[in-house]
Amino acid sequence: MAAFRWGYALDGGWRKAARWVLLGLFVALVVYGHIWYRNRHDWFDLGIYRQAVNWWLDGHDLYDFVKPDDTQGTLGFTYPPFGALILVPFAVLPWTGAVVLYSVITIAALLITTYWLLAPVARAKGWGLPFAMILALAVISALEPVRENYTFGQINMVLVLLVLADLLVLLPRGSRWAGVLIGLAAAIKLTPAIFIVYLLISRRYRAGLTAIASAAAASLVAFAVGPRASIDFWTDALWQGEGIGSAAYTFNQSFYGMLARLSAPHDPNRLVWAVLVLAALGFGLWRARRAALVGDEVVGLTITGIVGCLISPITWVHHIYWFVPALIVLAASRRHAWFAVLIALTVGLGLVSWFEQGLPVDPWSHGVQGFMIKNWYLLLMVALLFALPIRADARVVAGESTASEPATVR
Repeated sequence: MAAFRWGYALDGGWRKAARWVLLGLFVALVVYGHIWYRNRHDWFDLGIYRQAVNWWLDGHDLYDFVKPDDTQGTLGFTYPPFGALILVPFAVLPWTGAVVLYSVITIAALLITTYWLLAPVARAKGWGLPFAMILALAVISALEPVRENYTFGQINMVLVLLVLADLLVLLPRGSRWAGVLIGLAAAIKLTPAIFIVYLLISRRYRAGLTAIASAAAASLVAFAVGPRASIDFWTDALWQGEGIGSAAYTFNQSFYGMLARLSAPHDPNRLVWAVLVLAALGFGLWRARRAALVGDEVVGLTITGIVGCLISPITWVHHIYWFVPALIVLAASRRHAWFAVLIALTVGLGLVSWFEQGLPVDPWSHGVQGFMIKNWYLLLMVALLFALPIRADARVVAGESTASEPATVR
């Protein structure tokens, strides 16, 4: 009997060692891919942030800033004035200091949010957390939205950190401050405001109202510091939509972007867009609400983030962080693991970038295959609205059970 146990332990040790060896090889492959890809965008958007904010600090009108761009025509500063205030440290630091500060904050945000999403699932499934974290971070870092977010120097990971801190940390603890961080995120950039709606429809009224008050307070601070910029943004720049870029550009993976590509060179049909937006809002937020009410906060927030991407006029590839929590949910389900693999492969390889950066026009830009390639991430997001499983057992979602497969709500 002792010999059998020793042999079983030895066999188990070899299996564990083999898993770590395979993980090491996979991580090495991902690292090689990052080295090969390089920082092709050289923190382009971080540079725009710095130029626009310094232009503002020099006494110019913030929303008069314009930067010519070979691909997009002209680009400008499109965030609310509070976003400009938050970006002041990056503007006043030397370039190297700004890059270091940005890198530390972004990488830390990615590590923290991945831990928040993965740790409960790892406990519920009996996965070793160090192994699961290393594997998850390797896969996540290779996803085009995450990779491009960093190489462009976008602040999306900061916004994700604020939103997830509210929903996954403060709310479960019953904190009176729940909602404050979502409000701040919405004051920095308007798109996180969809999570205020999510709080309200899922009956977290106090947190929702707190988020509204937080966003209003931050906007008032920005008005006190820069009244002219605030007036310009809320009365003119917000409604003009100038300086954002070309809606028909392939990297715009929203309903409006899809319609702009289909109708180019003419303007998209606004009625069709409105119908698609209302359909995504109605169905998506209905499913997000169901998830929240049974305690599956991760699925609820993921669907909400996807809805926000679909309905926004402009959703660049680096905005679609929500593939990350979707991957973790799908990978934990035997029934849906194939979908996780599909997302990891196609989004990791950057299918949209392949087309935009050199895939032959013929036959890839025409017909069904052309439509699917140009709108692949949008199609994945629409599929996720339907396919993400709502896990009915809140204890499993919270990592309080060791059941092998959480129950799902259809």
